[in-house]
Amino acid sequence: MKKEWIYGKLICGVLLLFGTYVPVFAQTGHLSGVRVINDEIKKNGREVHVGFVLDVAGMHVKRQESVRLYPVIVAKEGDRSLELPSVVVDGRVRDKVHRREKALSGSTKTDGAQIVLRRKNGEAQQVEYSTVIPYEPWLGAARLVLREETTGCAECDKGTEETPMRSTFLQLFQPKYTAAFVPPLKEAVKMRDEVKVARLNFRQDSHKIDPKFQNNRQELDSVRHSIDIVKGNGDLTITGIYVTGYASPEGHADYNEKLSQRRAEAFAQYVQKETKVDTHLWHVAWRGEDWEGLRLELDKYPNLLKQKEVIAVVETCKGDLDACEQRLRNEFPPEVYQRLLNEVYPPLRRNEYRIEYKVRNFNLEEAQKQIYTNPRLLSVEEMYQVADSYGVDTPKYGEALLIAAHTYPDNVPAVVNAARYELQQGHLKEAVNLLLPLEEKGDVRVLNCLGVAYANDKQYEKARTVLQRAAATGDVEAKENLRNVEGVIADL
Repeated sequence: MKKEWIYGKLICGVLLLFGTYVPVFAQTGHLSGVRVINDEIKKNGREVHVGFVLDVAGMHVKRQESVRLYPVIVAKEGDRSLELPSVVVDGRVRDKVHRREKALSGSTKTDGAQIVLRRKNGEAQQVEYSTVIPYEPWLGAARLVLREETTGCAECDKGTEETPMRSTFLQLFQPKYTAAFVPPLKEAVKMRDEVKVARLNFRQDSHKIDPKFQNNRQELDSVRHSIDIVKGNGDLTITGIYVTGYASPEGHADYNEKLSQRRAEAFAQYVQKETKVDTHLWHVAWRGEDWEGLRLELDKYPNLLKQKEVIAVVETCKGDLDACEQRLRNEFPPEVYQRLLNEVYPPLRRNEYRIEYKVRNFNLEEAQKQIYTNPRLLSVEEMYQVADSYGVDTPKYGEALLIAAHTYPDNVPAVVNAARYELQQGHLKEAVNLLLPLEEKGDVRVLNCLGVAYANDKQYEKARTVLQRAAATGDVEAKENLRNVEGVIADL
């Protein structure tokens, strides 16, 4: 038993020494003795200037060794790299060998290196490194490493090592875009209106309203209903009903103007009696023949024979309306004019009426309900009070801002602030779509925010164009955003 125990201990010892225990020797190389100091990498136009100091005081280079140090720029994805000119640090004997090679043959293995240095072990030594490379956009996200290749006697390869120098090789221009919140204007009196159209049928040359004629009863009921809704809403006060009469072009212009007047007045009198809205609130006007309406109506008839030619006559009609109408009769086949009479002209014979009313102010609790039922009755300011009540970090805050913008698409503060919110959420295209309809108005607040939206969406040329318009007004914020965009463009 004792002998077996001894043999077991011996076997384990052997295995420990030669079998299961494998010593691992770390590769030390020379990079641990190298320090990179005073590094400065700057973009200048289309060039990148690279500069730093290599402190090799910690390096111990053997007599026969040659150490090549070369910076390497490595792309973020690792799919490409760029070697910069190297620095060679030779041991005492290797330095002599390279010098002799140079003298005898005119070339040596250190050719191509930017700096060749003989290492004096134990002494402080520094070398200043400087190079210039063309700028490429991928450099901005790249990293910089320092690699080492060491050769020994007989130029045998002793391996390669690497150490990081800079996690970000080149710090590109970092833009900071701003679009300030636009306070909504206070509505001292909330005035709203609704525009409706009544197409009543009249017997030829008559202006008398006959509820029993064709579909007049249905049309009059619709008019009365639209007025009753406003009249019956305790939150609203009617301030005026504005009626405008129109006629179609057939017949004499003077007669048609008087006809449109008589029919508008008859319509207002009839509806006033039915709705019992005070007579002093009714206002009647008339336009006679509606050639503008005719032009718009023609777009609805793409299959009308000679549609383009008819439109050309209508668009060039100036002054003598009777002469214009005569051209439509004479210059086109009878079937074309007949279609005008039967299909295009009838919708032009109408009374437009606009119900104008005042809306009372709502408290917060009322506004919180109203914003989801009839937001038009709220001012933008009231909607923002609702938004603030939810808190800026809540989804309902942004929801309220968007409701305001969609309810009042021509209101600059509402649209700009909603676009700002969309930008904060990363909804770049949504922000652009909100702002685009207002671009042509040239409001600097819209242009500035649109430029920021384009810039965030990486549409830099569009951003620059829009911001140039905004900056031309002298707006400080737009000028700064333009500077930022141009800085990014310079790096592309």
